[in-house]
Amino acid sequence: MTVFFALVAVALEQGFRESAEKSLQERLQIQVYSLLSAAELDNAGGLVMPPALHEPRFANPGSGLYGFIQQVEKQGKKLIWRSPSAIGLDVLDPPELTAGNSIFLFGPHNRYVLHYDVIWQNAAGVEREYIFTVAEDAQFVVNQVQQLENTLRFWLSVIAVVLVSIQFMVLRWSLKPLRNIVQDLEAIEQGKKNSLDGQYATELQGLAGNLNAFISIERAHLERYRNNLADLAHSLKTPLAILRGCTESFNADTATVKEQISRMDKIVEYQLHRAAAKGEHKAIKKVDLSAIIQKITASLSKVYVDKQLAITLSVPDVCLIYCEEGDLYEIVGNLVDNACKWCHHTVNISVSLNQRKHRREFSVLLHIEDDGPGIPVGKFNDILKRGVRADENINGHGIGMTVVYELIGLLGGKLEGGKSEVLGGMKWSVYLP
Repeated sequence: MTVFFALVAVALEQGFRESAEKSLQERLQIQVYSLLSAAELDNAGGLVMPPALHEPRFANPGSGLYGFIQQVEKQGKKLIWRSPSAIGLDVLDPPELTAGNSIFLFGPHNRYVLHYDVIWQNAAGVEREYIFTVAEDAQFVVNQVQQLENTLRFWLSVIAVVLVSIQFMVLRWSLKPLRNIVQDLEAIEQGKKNSLDGQYATELQGLAGNLNAFISIERAHLERYRNNLADLAHSLKTPLAILRGCTESFNADTATVKEQISRMDKIVEYQLHRAAAKGEHKAIKKVDLSAIIQKITASLSKVYVDKQLAITLSVPDVCLIYCEEGDLYEIVGNLVDNACKWCHHTVNISVSLNQRKHRREFSVLLHIEDDGPGIPVGKFNDILKRGVRADENINGHGIGMTVVYELIGLLGGKLEGGKSEVLGGMKWSVYLP
């Protein structure tokens, strides 16, 4: 705005200066016509000027208005008259002109000059060529321009201050929601707040929501890491104590040592699985759920080739959802692997879009059913706990369903289990946002 107003001031001053010079040129032209009307030619062709002119400034020395008349001869120009106001001033030599033309110049000594060439013929037919010159000090134009500059700069400064103030207030008002978010983020950093819970502009609500989701996920990750480390440390205390006792009084009790080492291996593997579960929010990227289901089913069909599985898919060609790809593989892979492991022959997998559950809108509903024996009564909640398996005779660490349950919870989804009405075995329903 400063540059804009400076350019406006320069443009207006230049325009006014040109206008004032044009006005002065017209006045000098009128003065030339006044001298022409006052001049007369005698019978010999000589130019005669009256002792007094209509413009009194021509008669006052130093008045600022000066007049000259030069006769153009073959030998050159000869001064034949100057106004009393021009006494002591040098003759202003005009440039080459043709009869009937004039030229307006800014001459030496800070004066504006108008030269006018005319050919005059008397009654006897004698022709003479004269150049009428009128000059005026530039102080008149300078004073006008200076007065305009003072007025213009004052009012432009006032307008600039007003507009800058308005702009400052508008920007401050419009950026207030951002300052509120910054203050709330600082409060969260200092532990005074848990989330961005202020009233924000509509344009910033999406940003606030994503930041809240990011904060929640990071806190969940931190809490999970702390819990996992605490669980790992606590779980290893007993096996380490047993191993320490074995080393102090070692009587070839290799079975006990192997048992404790195997237990520690399971504990470490379980905790590492939990720590590796990212559970990131949908702010990451879109993943094709249909493609992941097809890849997993194709791989498991080869693993359980002896069962001759009949896996039925009812999924859309493309099903893009916001999720970390590794987490989606973990969820679908564990559920489908369990279905293939426990089924007799048939597994059904279906995907529905835009489902509603408990007054919440979910983008995807994944159903996985099998014709196996299902989960024994009273063990459904237990298998979601760490280290618990539906059948202790089946190999595994009992962590798959726990990881699935935690991942779905971190993603903001919902996991439900029950009996399949179609196949009679287990049915898992996964709601994902």
